[in-house]
Amino acid sequence: MTRYTLMRCAVAAFAAAACVPPTLAQTKPPAAKPAAPATQADPTAAEFDKFRAVLEEDNPAELFEVKGKELWFAKRGPKNASLEQCDLGLGPGVVKGAYVRLPRYFPDVGKVMDAERRILHCMVTLQGFKMEDLAKQPFSNPNRTPDPVSLVTYVAGQSRGMKIAAPMARREERDTYEIGREIFNYRAGPYDFSCGTCHGEDGKRIRTQPLPNLTGPEAIKAFQGWPGYRMTGGLMHTLQWRMNDCFRQQRFPAPDYASDSITALLAYLAVNANGHVYKGPGIKR
Repeated sequence: MTRYTLMRCAVAAFAAAACVPPTLAQTKPPAAKPAAPATQADPTAAEFDKFRAVLEEDNPAELFEVKGKELWFAKRGPKNASLEQCDLGLGPGVVKGAYVRLPRYFPDVGKVMDAERRILHCMVTLQGFKMEDLAKQPFSNPNRTPDPVSLVTYVAGQSRGMKIAAPMARREERDTYEIGREIFNYRAGPYDFSCGTCHGEDGKRIRTQPLPNLTGPEAIKAFQGWPGYRMTGGLMHTLQWRMNDCFRQQRFPAPDYASDSITALLAYLAVNANGHVYKGPGIKR
């Protein structure tokens, strides 16, 4: 089996699927997506957008961004070190513009990492935290916002107003994108769902919620506003949580936190959104 096949087998384990060696054409980086064409406005969505615009004047996500900045520069963990030497892909300590250029390949670990996964790596290697401890409760609940959530929010805020430019220059990045595409379209579970069931065609909705087609120009909607303060529950969440919750809604087994499969999905969504301007952490329903 090829290296690509072995990697595919690993990330497909969440669905307990048999893995058959695929035949893939060489992948070319997709072109930057143009702005979506004007469509008839959805009145319910338009009203919510007005409500969200008012809230974003005093965006609660900013509080987590401030907390994340404090954590970034604080000396913590068994090694009593800060994250100032964390390399997010643009060099040790460079945070500005890093978020919109992730996921990307990191030679020091020999794999593609998304923003949260890379921050976790830095917390382990630079500060001495244990990954198993960080993974015990990775998502926000009414009693606690995990530190990685605030850290991701801070890092994301440092790319506010910049164009998304997830790289595809390396073979590993192209392979990861293709794996993400396969996971996005993989149908399984008791309802025979895939990500594409809800997000693979235009004009779909659940109740009052329009569902963007994440395979085309609307792919930015999967990236925009995350990390996000979710009004339902009043909690701050990252894209790691969003992907996990999508798996739950499909009745799939829960993926491991910061796993290869989630990184691949995020790479697929980020590259599809390339060329769009990222507005920073936002507010979600």
